[in-house]
Amino acid sequence: MHNIFKKFNTLLALILIGVFSANAQDNVVDKVIAVVGNQVVLKSDVENRFLSMQAQGYTSGSVDLKTEIFEDLLIQQLMIAQAQVDSIEVTDQEVEDQLERKMEMYIQRIGSKEKLEQYFNKSIVDMKNDLRDDTRDERIKEKMQAEITKDIHITPAEVREFYNSIPQDSLPTIPGELQIQQLVKYPQISDNEKDRIRTKLRGYRERVLNGDSFATLAVLYSEDPGSAQKGGELGYTPRSSLVPEFANVAFNLKTDKVSKIVETEYGFHIIQLIDRKGERINVRHILLKPKIEEEKRTAAINKLDSIANLIREDKMDFDEAAFYFSDDKDTRNNGGLLVNPYTGASKFERDNLPPAVSKTVNDLKLNEISSAFLDVTGGKEAYKVIKIKSETKAHKANLSDDWSIFENMLTNQKQQKILNKWISEKQEKTYVHVDDTYKNAKFRFKGWIK
Repeated sequence: MHNIFKKFNTLLALILIGVFSANAQDNVVDKVIAVVGNQVVLKSDVENRFLSMQAQGYTSGSVDLKTEIFEDLLIQQLMIAQAQVDSIEVTDQEVEDQLERKMEMYIQRIGSKEKLEQYFNKSIVDMKNDLRDDTRDERIKEKMQAEITKDIHITPAEVREFYNSIPQDSLPTIPGELQIQQLVKYPQISDNEKDRIRTKLRGYRERVLNGDSFATLAVLYSEDPGSAQKGGELGYTPRSSLVPEFANVAFNLKTDKVSKIVETEYGFHIIQLIDRKGERINVRHILLKPKIEEEKRTAAINKLDSIANLIREDKMDFDEAAFYFSDDKDTRNNGGLLVNPYTGASKFERDNLPPAVSKTVNDLKLNEISSAFLDVTGGKEAYKVIKIKSETKAHKANLSDDWSIFENMLTNQKQQKILNKWISEKQEKTYVHVDDTYKNAKFRFKGWIK
């Protein structure tokens, strides 16, 4: 039976590996350069990751960067194949949460949602759709690795022994880190401006009901830069990727029907359902963003300054003020503490702070309350006051201050040893076929070429 299965996989590999014509015009289909179990690695997988890593300034060590990327993908597919055997699954919600963290990181790095969409000429939804499959694979690999290394235990004595084994001149330098608290006020929109926006959207909705093309109106009038040029279309999207107010309406629409006006944190919308596939929907929308009057901006700033003065005068602490007065739902329940999208923790290196926050922090001392300032990092106009809650200076790593760092280093070392053993064993038991272009490649693991 094993020989029959092996012959079948060899035949499958011969069919898959190579360049094929997609149709009579000989359009080239992406090339499969490896088969691992029932998983494949495409040439485009390597090329896309190579371009991404090059753009981020990555260089390889002792091997060619493309070879390094290719082997990482082989390992990933080896783990995904085993995850299927072990019934390890990833939920849609896990994938969407991971995608959300990625988008937050990208937005923070580039400055705003609008800048990110303009840079890639894609909506956030389109970017998530492009990344969804890769993100699912990454998450499955993470779960499989956790399963393989779940029995690792580290004792305090082992951590001390590990620390003492590191030469003093080889100890890492720990960069300075900050914890930042924020109070956020969004300037209010006047009733007259809301009425103006609603009147316009009611007009567009009436035109669609009377036969005008929703897509054409979206191109002409929608203020969502990511979708307007595509007729307002968002592509197939799960509920978790949409803000609740939008999702609640969109998921209750019937095909081609147009919603009434929906208000979200981004503005006011009308929505048309194109199609639904299970728990994903494809909709069009027209977004109009209300204009904010200068007096409303001034009112937000004055409110923040008043709250900041109460904190400075010790009449209220920052945590309490954030809970009662901050408009930011993501931070007001944890004392206004910012979360670092790169790490999921509350500490930031200065280079990783959002631009507007970083600029303000430069003029602040520990526990000092800033003046109100404008921040549009998330694509929405917001006024903030911030405080540096804690700060650690850059220093040479030591056991008393940085115990968790050495514990993690030792854990990673043990995990890698177990993973290396697992990979070598699985290579022998798993069908692997690698394209001849890589037959002389210098892999870390020798079992890829059989």
